[in-house]
Amino acid sequence: MIDLTINEEQLERTARRAHERGIVVPTFAQMKDPNKIPQKIKDRLKEVGLWDLHPLNLFRITWKNEPVKHGGGFDGVNYLEIPHELTGVRARIISLVGKWFPTGSHKVGATFGCLVPRLVTGQFDPTFHKAVWPSTGNYCRGGAYDANLLACESIAILPEEMSRERFEWLSRVAGEVIATPGCESNVWEIFQKCKELQETRDNIMIFNQFDEFGNHLWHYDVTGHAMEEVLQKELGPDGNYAGVVLTSGSSGTLGCGDYLKEVYPTSKIAVGEAKQCPTLLLNGFGGHRIEGIGDKHVPWIHNVRNTDMVIDIDDEDCMNLIRLFNEPAGQEYLRKQGVTNEFIEQLPLLGISSVGNLLGAIKFAKYYELTEKDVVLTTFTDSMELYESRLRELEEKYGPYDEMQAAIDYHRHLQGITTDWMAELTYWDRRRIHNLKYYTWVEQMGKTAEELQAQWYDFPGYWDRIHALVPEIDRLIEEFNERAGLLKEL
Repeated sequence: MIDLTINEEQLERTARRAHERGIVVPTFAQMKDPNKIPQKIKDRLKEVGLWDLHPLNLFRITWKNEPVKHGGGFDGVNYLEIPHELTGVRARIISLVGKWFPTGSHKVGATFGCLVPRLVTGQFDPTFHKAVWPSTGNYCRGGAYDANLLACESIAILPEEMSRERFEWLSRVAGEVIATPGCESNVWEIFQKCKELQETRDNIMIFNQFDEFGNHLWHYDVTGHAMEEVLQKELGPDGNYAGVVLTSGSSGTLGCGDYLKEVYPTSKIAVGEAKQCPTLLLNGFGGHRIEGIGDKHVPWIHNVRNTDMVIDIDDEDCMNLIRLFNEPAGQEYLRKQGVTNEFIEQLPLLGISSVGNLLGAIKFAKYYELTEKDVVLTTFTDSMELYESRLRELEEKYGPYDEMQAAIDYHRHLQGITTDWMAELTYWDRRRIHNLKYYTWVEQMGKTAEELQAQWYDFPGYWDRIHALVPEIDRLIEEFNERAGLLKEL
């Protein structure tokens, strides 16, 4: 699952590289609670921009960055409550905000969880290996960024139809960028490119977000605790935490729901996907425009037995709402519906998949007829900063955005959201979805049927053993930092 075997020879080279490049690695404990970060590191961060390619920005892999672009410190969890005038439901929908991570997305955390255990055990040697980051978007950006900060060479793989902003940024950060055929749904083409690289290059290590348990573990521990802090602050004595709703890209972020179920046993985990590619709901397939979601398979790291609902989101709703939320005519119409200027200014925090998460949360609240006492959680994975070209493409296709179109989008694609295309999962529904893993992961990707069965029948023990690794990983990180010797020199 997560191998922590030490390779002493490679570990020594890796530690020397860290010393030469000024790299100190944060622990999971520090990402959860930045108060534990040494003050000298906090002082130096005052001179570092949020997106700078500087090794100190490893300590900004946290939900608690001060929301500024340069020199910020740390504060509470970055989150946003969506007003009822926008959602049209009585329940309180609260989202963690991913924009204030380096790269503008929380995927830097997921990739940290995958790469760092291999570094601090010496399994990944940055003087020899290249890290390969197969992705439908933000994961390869996060991987290339983290690898750069950790003095590692990287290769980013993503579909050719992803936004122009992603490719332009990656060209400056990753050592190599490979575009595969298709869109967000074409995950298989990414897997095939990885196999090709494995057959032709001997110095690569592939960090496949769909089967890397470090992805799941980072969100279980860091995102899960961040959400718990939000609930402790917002629930009050009479509040009820109903559940978390998240679209499934790699399923890594769903790990936070596993943690929250341990703290709030009656809460639910709902997984979203694109209606145009209803893999979980209907064993379906197809292409769609909700960037960042990977489809046509069930990720190996998805704890399906712990999942309560599938919610399909129409990509047409998402694409219309990014115009409503970001075009001047759309924002003016929202003001007329009672949405405050203060909140309208925050709407660019929602990228396309973030809108998908919001719509999933609205459908969840409507389905369960939630009230003012109920809180639903989600995440805004990234912001419109990564999708400005999509707005320009929509204007070229449909023309200027006006008040009439804003009214249509508000009432049809937001207030008119219904509870169709969703399913509350029974035991056998979960089992059906879990069994779909066999065809991708056992038949085609080399996993064993025994481990597939263990994920289901050894529940929750299989997953508990993964979650219990955090203290050991933190111990290895601390030993690595001591070996590199930089903390003493600060």
